[in-house]
Amino acid sequence: SLCASCGTVIAPNPANMCINCIRNDVDITEGIPKQATVHYCKGCDRYLQPPNIWVVAELESKELLTLCLKKLRGLSKVRLVDAGFIWTEPHSRRIKVKLTIQKEVFANTILQQVFVVEYMVATQQCEECTRVAAQLTWKAVVQVRQKVSHKRTFLWLEQVILKHNAHQNTTNIKEAKDGIDFYYTSRSHAIRMVEFLQGIVPAKVKGSEQLISQDTHAGTANYKFSYSLEIAPICKDDLVILNPKVAKSLSDVSPLVLCNKVSNSLNLIDPNTLKTAEMRNTVFWDQPCATLCNISDLVEFYVIDINHEGVHNGRFGLATAEVAKTKDLGTTYLVRTHLGNILRPGDHVLGYDLRNANFNDENWDKLVAKGGSKQGNIPDIVLVRKSYPNARKKIKSRNWKLKTITVEEEVEAMGKSKSEKAKADQDYELFLRDIEEDPELRGMINLYKRKCSLSSFNTC
Repeated sequence: SLCASCGTVIAPNPANMCINCIRNDVDITEGIPKQATVHYCKGCDRYLQPPNIWVVAELESKELLTLCLKKLRGLSKVRLVDAGFIWTEPHSRRIKVKLTIQKEVFANTILQQVFVVEYMVATQQCEECTRVAAQLTWKAVVQVRQKVSHKRTFLWLEQVILKHNAHQNTTNIKEAKDGIDFYYTSRSHAIRMVEFLQGIVPAKVKGSEQLISQDTHAGTANYKFSYSLEIAPICKDDLVILNPKVAKSLSDVSPLVLCNKVSNSLNLIDPNTLKTAEMRNTVFWDQPCATLCNISDLVEFYVIDINHEGVHNGRFGLATAEVAKTKDLGTTYLVRTHLGNILRPGDHVLGYDLRNANFNDENWDKLVAKGGSKQGNIPDIVLVRKSYPNARKKIKSRNWKLKTITVEEEVEAMGKSKSEKAKADQDYELFLRDIEEDPELRGMINLYKRKCSLSSFNTC
């Protein structure tokens, strides 16, 4: 048969026209705009998804392609076969998308067409960036505190937050006494941070709100929200004394235990029996327990001999060790320890010396009154962890480093004395040593390779 328009010989079809004549007479892209605009916020690198949602999308990503396709109104009347980006200069403020569509134009006649839509990227500040630029400060704050004499917990928290990018929605981070404050322009972001912190540390939360303004005619109000999050004042390797009733409820463990691990609960171990217990967050805050000794009280010992007792619990093993203080090798002590699988003769180990200890604690007094030292519940020395003094004496710089969060100091904290700065540097150095000596801690954070300069090439 012949085409009804141009007379070309064609195979019979319902339209009775050739493909070129159909394309000339029918434009299936009619009603679909060939140009559009997408709005981009420079402050937070997000695109506006109407009506008022801002989403993160990289160039030529599926998220950005989805956003671009939603801007085309007439696309729902045709069948979308394929869509993809055409490369453009990143700084050209232009995004080009190549579309392939199909549509039935006559009875049982489907026409396919390829066309290009060009998007202009227009800059527009999102509401959160506008608040920050206008110095409307914050709408919600998360105040994290821990009443201890060191910054180990916050140094570790900083690395975990960086690893999970949990601070991405903060407008400001300030260092305060005994803690740190996170400021947000959205209450939901603050709640998300609280939930994140509660999942990794034992903490209790107290929320409050303050009325800023109120419209009685419209029935609306503007509030500022504060969330105070207090972390349990117990850290790894601390010597903890429990209430006798709490100790009995925790698998009848000894009241005198070591804190083996800190997560959203406290993992405790009895170095005399290898009994372990998990103290949940709610249990701790109902009946808080006290720390008798922390890392500042550790004393270094030298392991002379060790006899294994054949009792194991995970990576720990019960043993009797003969040790002596490194500063006084003339006096030796027999110590029952949970580090039997870790220590060898000739090793160095850190521990607490309790021979002349006198603590101002009610639970400690109860344990002493019951003859705890006679029953073996109060050992003279508690070994805590292996020490590596030879590795520390090596004069070489670390070939790795840690990233840090930009923190603004409070006015009260800006005038730090030399002793406070020295204490902060000492806490940071101890934290770096913990990372080197503890593989479990290294697995929880990200380490970055340090670039060596030519001057320090021989020491890297």
